[in-house]
Amino acid sequence: MHLTQEQNAEKLTKLAAAMYETGELTKRTSVSPRQFRRWESDAPPWPHPDHRKLLERFYDRPIHELGFSPTGDTAPSTLAVTEPVPSVIHTEFETHDPVNRRQLFATGAAALGSAAGAGLPWLSPTASAAPGDDELRVSHDDVENLRSAAHDLDALDQQFGSDRLWRGARNQLLWLHHLIDHGTYSEPVGQELHAIAGQLTTSLGWFCYDADRQTEARVFFSEALNTAMLDGDDALATRTLSNMARQSVDLGKAREAIRFSRIAQAHATEWSPPPRVAALLAIREAQGHARLGDEISAGNAIKRAWKHFEHGTSQRDPDWTGFLNEAELTCLEGMCRLDLGQHRQSVKLLDRSAQLQDIARSRNRGMCLARLAYAALQGHDLDHSVHAVDESLQLIAGGMTSTRNIKQLTLVRNGLSLHKAHQPAREMAERLTAYTA
Repeated sequence: MHLTQEQNAEKLTKLAAAMYETGELTKRTSVSPRQFRRWESDAPPWPHPDHRKLLERFYDRPIHELGFSPTGDTAPSTLAVTEPVPSVIHTEFETHDPVNRRQLFATGAAALGSAAGAGLPWLSPTASAAPGDDELRVSHDDVENLRSAAHDLDALDQQFGSDRLWRGARNQLLWLHHLIDHGTYSEPVGQELHAIAGQLTTSLGWFCYDADRQTEARVFFSEALNTAMLDGDDALATRTLSNMARQSVDLGKAREAIRFSRIAQAHATEWSPPPRVAALLAIREAQGHARLGDEISAGNAIKRAWKHFEHGTSQRDPDWTGFLNEAELTCLEGMCRLDLGQHRQSVKLLDRSAQLQDIARSRNRGMCLARLAYAALQGHDLDHSVHAVDESLQLIAGGMTSTRNIKQLTLVRNGLSLHKAHQPAREMAERLTAYTA
């Protein structure tokens, strides 16, 4: 299916409006048919920054792979696009064939279909249908690709945080719903699509939570919970309620966190959860008790968490518990001790966690270091606090993005700025201002 220049210009303009509303473009912009024709020419002009972002989003290609260059030189144009390109993540090791810009511009938007303005899908009719067939067929292979993409997003969150992840995940979810609503598939494939959509929805809630988009996080968590109730998916309900409990602690809703944790435990009994799940739910409950200052209840829940954890991993462990290693559980206990005012024990636990955590979970290590810096500050150990902040900032410089982490470091900055006579504390407070202002 080929779109006219006018149709492509109209779709680009609609996408530009959506990107402006989400803050991805700096100003309102539009694309005229004349502008589109100029881009299709053999020597196209170099688009301005907002138009570059727009074109890259629309066709899911870096701007130079669309045949543009700052000097006006065009990329080779010997091959046409025959399959859509995955839109989740491109690594430095990936290569792409040169493209025929005119053919791509004419056909690329057709693959977008009704999802225009919500992110280009990476699974299109050209991937699953025969030539000339516009039917959107979804196969088991497509389902596996969708599931792998969702898992990749969770892994990226663990390593880099979600400030730059939630938008792409939202677009992925919109495309998944487009497949569910308009695709052709067997009943087993349909069940898998709904299951993946539920897991991706709760993941998206978590990504928004990490990016401090709390209202959106609660919307997605609620939608995931609705999906779990409708589908009778107790495992999804367990995971989602666990996420909601964690968010509730940060929102100052400790009693709600405890309630969510206990409801999650009730759902978990319906599918005989493995020890890692039981450990996660116990430590979530402990965090609620700790925020309330209930030392006895928090301590009992912490003991239960470690007791379950010591049973080890099993083949039944769901992917969403993979982050709960010894370092993470130690960190979560340290956070409980911090909320209980047990600063010395908290520093000891958080310090150990930071040493244990692996590079694949850099975001979690960064959060642990920020909590460690705050705990050390509360214990009047300024040198230890400064050192922990320095390590956390190194992770940020390495690409880790998490507004949750930044907010915690803001608290540390405020505390360090009170110690003007302590040179390292004063200088670190000034450094932190560059990251948190």
